[in-house]
Amino acid sequence: MKLTELIAHAPWREAISYRDTWPHEYVVTIRDEQRELQDAIHARFLDGEGVTCRFFHVENRYLFIGDCKYWFNNRWDGFDPDADNVINRARLYRDRRDFAIQRGDSGKPEDYPGEPAR
Repeated sequence: MKLTELIAHAPWREAISYRDTWPHEYVVTIRDEQRELQDAIHARFLDGEGVTCRFFHVENRYLFIGDCKYWFNNRWDGFDPDADNVINRARLYRDRRDFAIQRGDSGKPEDYPGEPAR
């Protein structure tokens, strides 16, 4: 199955505790039977796809597909593929917030810092 099909069939659930700040959805690979999706995303990272982005002080790799970006809770290059990993996805902001979240940013449009991250 293609990656976009795996994404479309995954049972995404809202991360409710982040609804008002950093809205996103997630699946849990073993519990939600999404090992094939995990392996497909991980293979893309191993092939050099994805972009290193920063969420405050944490760098991680993100895969941009369609209107969303996808990432693992753990760094893609150090997680255990046999563990019950979390795959996250968030709608793109379509601005620099997709690449670097900085101090003072809460995820709410009115809190968007004016100066670009350095």
